[in-house]
Amino acid sequence: MIGENGCGKSSLFAMLSGEHHADTGSCDMPTSWQIAHMRQEVDDIDRTALQFVIDGFTRYRRLESDIAEAEQRHDNAALARLHAEFDAISGYGIPNQAEQLLSGLGFHIQDFHKPVSHFSGGWRIRLNLARTLMMPSDLMLLDEPTNHLDLEACLWLERWLAAYTGTLILVSHDRDFIDNVADHIVSFESSNLILYRGNYSLYEQAKAQRLAQQQAAFEKQQERVKEIQQFVARFRAQATKAKQAQSRLKELERMELIAPAHIDSPFTFRFREADKISDPLISLHDTDLGYGDTPILRQLSARLSPGDRIGLLGSNGSGKSTLVKALAGLSSPINGHIHRGQNLVVGYFAQHQLESLDLTVSPFITLRREAPDTHEQVLRNFLGSFGFQGEQADAPIQRFSGGEKARLCLAIIAWHQPNLLLLDEPTNHLDLEIRLSLTVALQAYQGALVVVSHDRHLLRNTVDGFWLVRDGHVTPFDGSLDDYRTLMKTDTAKSPSADTASKSVDRKEQKRQDALLRQKLSPLKKAIQQRESAIEQTQAKLAMCEVSLGESSIYEAHNKAKLKEALAEQAVYTAALSQLENDWMAEIEALEALEASLSDLA
Repeated sequence: MIGENGCGKSSLFAMLSGEHHADTGSCDMPTSWQIAHMRQEVDDIDRTALQFVIDGFTRYRRLESDIAEAEQRHDNAALARLHAEFDAISGYGIPNQAEQLLSGLGFHIQDFHKPVSHFSGGWRIRLNLARTLMMPSDLMLLDEPTNHLDLEACLWLERWLAAYTGTLILVSHDRDFIDNVADHIVSFESSNLILYRGNYSLYEQAKAQRLAQQQAAFEKQQERVKEIQQFVARFRAQATKAKQAQSRLKELERMELIAPAHIDSPFTFRFREADKISDPLISLHDTDLGYGDTPILRQLSARLSPGDRIGLLGSNGSGKSTLVKALAGLSSPINGHIHRGQNLVVGYFAQHQLESLDLTVSPFITLRREAPDTHEQVLRNFLGSFGFQGEQADAPIQRFSGGEKARLCLAIIAWHQPNLLLLDEPTNHLDLEIRLSLTVALQAYQGALVVVSHDRHLLRNTVDGFWLVRDGHVTPFDGSLDDYRTLMKTDTAKSPSADTASKSVDRKEQKRQDALLRQKLSPLKKAIQQRESAIEQTQAKLAMCEVSLGESSIYEAHNKAKLKEALAEQAVYTAALSQLENDWMAEIEALEALEASLSDLA
């Protein structure tokens, strides 16, 4: 679902999820449907991240509670039934499923058992997303699921949603994400919902064609309206023509007016460059960057010159933001030196800047503080180019949406005419039209540009090359975003720079690594054999138990105690078998990974 901010997307979501009801008409859907709705807020609670995500599977939690109560009552019949239900939902694999969701969305293993209150707002939204994905559903409602994700998490989410078998309705301003996930587009246009078949790219083509046809119909209709009005004006007073004039007036009243086609363009702006420039703008040589005494990026040597347009690629926590902050002068290197050109003017954008705005004042006062000696009309004209016109230019910022605050921060950056733009996820909260305006402005910008973004359309259309931030190093990435996507699909894939480095590895070191891997293979194979033996033994015990339950005599009154015992044993063996099989599968995957590593070394 697409549409400008405030058009009613969230209200429709609230109606579909049952939070609101239709004022008129009705909203009907199958009563048996389970609905998963992603929330935008997370309470500051002390549950761990893993437990918070598992809570999304409400039936699992209910069965957990019911099994615990049945165990306290020593109710073996209830236990047998509950364990059967638990097994039907693959209950023993639920924690592992939750861990996979957290890993896919960028959480590290050490984060799983941290309380939700430990995480920042953006990471809590990721937890909400994981909790929503955890819930079995027939209808999933996702409102801006990519807003706080990095590129890697976006790619993972695309793959996850591609395998989702229910009905998905999502609101997103990421056109590449929509292209890869959606097969229909619902567009909010003039308080109406219009359905387009196909993804976002096909929607753009279809809408352009429809608007052209609509404009032609509108112009034709206006000609007819003009003819009627002229006829009425000419003959209304004539008795012989009065009846015909009245007939045409009724035709005019009945005529459904076709709205003139127009394409909403919230604003058009540009980034002005500084008059003076240095070459290089920034250079680093054998520089270590990090926090305190802990380096995150090591022996970094890089150079930014006028006209460079760089996109930073790398997984969450790899050091992209660390590099951008160092380039912006917000942190000092641990070792080495960062040389800055004499005429360097940096424009730096990051999400935390939205929080630093003075919410009690207006956009005009905010810009006035930046340029106290500039004429008022010049400031207002400049703000108008960023969409802050009339009353909005004088409204308190606290009333603004996240997108409007981001737009104001971009305006402040543009005012200072930077010759180096450093943008760290600039599109969060921006709708599709405003993202397009930002893309056009960056295309026209003549200064140097460094961008971190999960918006592939923005990257594809504004940068000329990529740097890969990985394993503590920054290297040029000689490939496209599609190549990077391929790189992210497997842990064994290597970047071009890693391939070059691997060729110089000493042969003795390679043999040593080979020997270490083979040493790990032996105990793992032995553990798998032991696990397989335990599985066979448990399967045999379960089979014997089920043979007993298959005998009609066990259900006679005098065998009541024996029946309870058999049912309890069946539940225990079923649970044990499921756990053994999960452990066996994990060991098999670990063995395959080690064997793949050996194959790479060979």
